[in-house]
Amino acid sequence: MTRTFWVGGNWKMNGSVASIKDLAATFNAGSSPANVEVVIGAPYVYIPLLADTLRKDWAVAGENCYVHATGAYTGEISPEMLADVGAKWVILGHSERRHILNESSEFTAQKVVKALAAGLK
Repeated sequence: MTRTFWVGGNWKMNGSVASIKDLAATFNAGSSPANVEVVIGAPYVYIPLLADTLRKDWAVAGENCYVHATGAYTGEISPEMLADVGAKWVILGHSERRHILNESSEFTAQKVVKALAAGLK
């Protein structure tokens, strides 16, 4: 059985519609071996655009999610919302979320459980 490798990256709080279109065009012109899963994370507002323009053999990731599906959590995004707009993955446990926002390992674990339950990788 061939091992599948994973490679990914994200833009953090950077980007614009024009830059996402340019990057997607550059990515789409590239190649990757069949045994490599490629995942690209984008800010929430650009996920639908990236999901629509990125080659279909590569996946889109959200850069964070919250522990609830709905509710009065201003500025948060649920795993279900990410999946609804085309994300297949979510990146959790960022060092800056831990250090700047003081997110604990326990809270990160809660987010992982919620994301997996919502069908995200």
